[in-house]
Amino acid sequence: MAKSPELGAPAPDFTLPGLLLGEDGAERRDYRLADAKGHPLVLVFYPGDNTAVCTKQLCSYTSDLDRFRDLGAAVWAVSPQDLDSHEGFARRYDLRFPLLADPDRTVAKAFGIAVPGLGLRRSVFILDGDGTVRWRHIALAGLTFQNTDTLTEALAAL
Repeated sequence: MAKSPELGAPAPDFTLPGLLLGEDGAERRDYRLADAKGHPLVLVFYPGDNTAVCTKQLCSYTSDLDRFRDLGAAVWAVSPQDLDSHEGFARRYDLRFPLLADPDRTVAKAFGIAVPGLGLRRSVFILDGDGTVRWRHIALAGLTFQNTDTLTEALAAL
């Protein structure tokens, strides 16, 4: 397994299928890390759709999405489930940022957070506009998550 990128290092490049729930339905497309260049990105890795902690985490980020946007940042969330699962999850909880599918955990492995036989570690990486890792949190157990206040403080420090 790859080592997690250190602070100040470039984030591993990737392209993943994802979806974004909008007023007119769910738009499915590929999301490339290179497309996020030019503005900060909060990259959230979560273990699973419709699970208690993940639901609470992503709902809290959706509720506070304007706080991220006010700092010029986008939020993308990545998990191993497929786009159909993501769409049901997004619709059920009205999640308003892209949910990306990493079923083979290729990106989780590149970020050093895949756990063989278990999935992935709940993690957040904040990337600057050049794709450099400026802040990260990798949970050991994943029973809690980083709140919006913590993330927006890290974003404001960029």
